[in-house]
Amino acid sequence: MILGKTVGSPKLNPPFRTNSIIPALECIERLMSQTKQPADQPNVTTRHTENYRDSYANSVQVRMSVWDFFLVFGTMHQESPEEVNIENFQGIYLSPQQAKALMNVLSHNLAQYEQTFGALALEPQFGPPSGPVH
Repeated sequence: MILGKTVGSPKLNPPFRTNSIIPALECIERLMSQTKQPADQPNVTTRHTENYRDSYANSVQVRMSVWDFFLVFGTMHQESPEEVNIENFQGIYLSPQQAKALMNVLSHNLAQYEQTFGALALEPQFGPPSGPVH
């Protein structure tokens, strides 16, 4: 695993609350950089390009092929009980190795989050109600 530091971004202090994927990734980078770096690993510095932007997503779609994973981020709005609109704003391709590394980092950080703030419950999926209807 290559560890690094972020240049030119604000430092986030605990608790690691954020409303977008990029600051969340900065939190992950910060947590990773707090561990000991092996001597044989290069020091990696990340920089934001002029196209960098923070965004909030409450919808993530995942598509995969033999070569890569494609994550599509968007915002979901429910205008009525019969209609849900998703506005996709960013697609990111990941190699299978990077997708697995992301899964591991998210899993580790979600476990730490739940240990600190309590268990997370997923919202119910779209479909018929699971309980009795009155």
